Amino acid sequence: MAEGSNFDYLFKVVLIGDSGVGKSNLLSRFTRNEFNLESKSTIGVEFATRSINVDGKTVKAQIWDTAGQERYRAITSAYYRGAVGALLVYDIAKHATYVNVTRWLKELRDHADSNIVIMLVGNKSDLKHLRAVPTDEAKAFATENGLSFIETSALDASNVESAFQTILTDIYRIVSSKSLEQSADPIKPPTGDSITVSPSVDASQQQGGKCC
Repeated sequence: MAEGSNFDYLFKVVLIGDSGVGKSNLLSRFTRNEFNLESKSTIGVEFATRSINVDGKTVKAQIWDTAGQERYRAITSAYYRGAVGALLVYDIAKHATYVNVTRWLKELRDHADSNIVIMLVGNKSDLKHLRAVPTDEAKAFATENGLSFIETSALDASNVESAFQTILTDIYRIVSSKSLEQSADPIKPPTGDSITVSPSVDASQQQGGKCC
């Protein structure tokens, strides 16, 4: 679908979670249908866009990805500003990344808009033989905290499309029914294409197929 201004809504969605859970590969799988086994930790911030159809409307998703390491935490408020959705990602084969979901959720509640739509994502579902987080346990946690839940694999692409379609559809239905914004204009994330943190690589430099 043509990019540019050919869209009815523009939604900013952020990816959060520990480093190494596969956030960058979820982003590249959804927006470019690419997966990079040698994916390095993201430094700073990058984002990519993709448009989908929801109820006959064109919804353009601007998906932001950042490093999960503690030393980049200073970007939080700028990173979350204007976000209407968040994918909170953990690795089903690394229990510690699931334990940390609670901390990430608190950060979201502290910094993001109170109406943000949150989906808990158990990534790397292809590693069934190494599973350390039972699906039922994560599902129960999501229900308790009012989150939607899905397990994905950026490696074999299972449920990646579904995860983004679901959260974008949920956002669209909330926005179109409740009219969260005062005007009828398409919802726009903050002006400016990127934010820079130090040390960082500007988002505009990271676009163009290079996976971080």
